[in-house]
Amino acid sequence: MGLFQNKKIQSFIIFIIVLIPVLWIFQDNFVTSSFFNKSASEVETYKAQNKESPYLEKIDNFNITEYSNNQVLLHKIEADAYISYKNSPTQLENLNITTFDEFKKEGFKLKSNRGVIFESGIIHLIGEVEIKSISGISHEFITDQLVYDDGQINSDQDILYLGEEANITAQGMDMNMDSETINLNGNVEIIQDNGATLNSINLFISHSLGEKKYSSKGKTEYRSNENIVHTDKGVDINMNTKQTKLLGDVTVTNSFDSSLTSYNLLIDQSNGGEIFKSTSPTRFQSKTVDIKANTMHYDAINKKLKLMDEVLATYE
Repeated sequence: MGLFQNKKIQSFIIFIIVLIPVLWIFQDNFVTSSFFNKSASEVETYKAQNKESPYLEKIDNFNITEYSNNQVLLHKIEADAYISYKNSPTQLENLNITTFDEFKKEGFKLKSNRGVIFESGIIHLIGEVEIKSISGISHEFITDQLVYDDGQINSDQDILYLGEEANITAQGMDMNMDSETINLNGNVEIIQDNGATLNSINLFISHSLGEKKYSSKGKTEYRSNENIVHTDKGVDINMNTKQTKLLGDVTVTNSFDSSLTSYNLLIDQSNGGEIFKSTSPTRFQSKTVDIKANTMHYDAINKKLKLMDEVLATYE
């Protein structure tokens, strides 16, 4: 009996050991699929409810152009189907919205697999939402509800932003269509394609003039394969150059029982690398040595640390 119990325990341990790396490899897919499943479930619930409520009017290949009270062209709305109900807002299937500027030139284009129009003119985009800016940059979101109202886009729902080299989760968003800037609100997690993650709050994204910059002024944590970095004054990320600057006092810890403290740490992830750099006073501490210097260069992948400029070492 004792031998049988031991075998069961061993099998359970082996299952856990096998499961952990599988979860780690597919963690990004789990994040994305959870949002897809949630949105898909919401759409299915909507379809089931509307089956019980007969519509008043249905128009296939719907197309309408709307103007302001001053006859200024606002936007054009197209949808595969327009469905109106007696006691519910109008529903649109496979919705496309094209905005226009004061000179009647096309501006932003919004696309969603479902939309809801209220009598006030406010439109809710639901599910998978794609926003293409004037410069041609495409922004993709997955959320239960994104609101479009007179040129402004926002949401107070959990949201997944699908970036080119990172997926970002947040608790809401605001987008300024004129400046091509986005505020991702609340707790924010950036999941990079290389496996590194950043956790912060209230992330600002700018794609103006071809730049791709993310920034936050809140406390930030960076995690990679063997390193954890904490900073108290925020982060600036340049996605074009693949450089991340952690602002303020910075502490780097790892699995080797050693730590680095510095100020304004630059993480260079270009060319597949992970280089930590600082030109501020830096202190390295382990069980056997305490080193102070004014310049630091750490290759996190190859585990090579260089401390330079007025180096002072104390050995135990």
